[in-house]
Amino acid sequence: MSESVSSPVTDILQYNDIDYDIVTIPLTDDKKPVRNLEALLHSDGRDPASVVRSLLFKTGSDTYVLLAVAGGGRADWGAIRKHLGERKLKMADFDQVEDATGYVIGAVPPIALPDTLTVIRDNNIEDYDTVIIGSGVLGYALALSNQDLKTAMGDNTQTGQFIKEE
Repeated sequence: MSESVSSPVTDILQYNDIDYDIVTIPLTDDKKPVRNLEALLHSDGRDPASVVRSLLFKTGSDTYVLLAVAGGGRADWGAIRKHLGERKLKMADFDQVEDATGYVIGAVPPIALPDTLTVIRDNNIEDYDTVIIGSGVLGYALALSNQDLKTAMGDNTQTGQFIKEE
């Protein structure tokens, strides 16, 4: 029996007639995603670097910004601040993530987010034909083409180079 996931994320993908595969991520006994996600994805024939991380920042203007980025590397804080025209930037606190996005850490997608949230996409997502995003439901992710992700993210998503390769 194939698994199914229903969330605002899958609603957007279905509305846009976007194909996706469900990736099951086992949870530990305390309901946290497994720590060996890379090994799990590799054993499933998927590229662990293709996971799109959704990193949430709080600006000095007291707004939130979500950076969608795949692969390795570190966020280029200077590039993000410059792009946003902000002098201050910090990672959002654990409790702020769910308040700002509507999703728990480990399930935050780069789509189906509140309109008050600025979303920026790093250009490196285009390095992967297929990407894996949070489904909005803990324990599940979604695999789709990078082009379909761009479609789902919409024309209002800002793009640029926001990471430093390690």
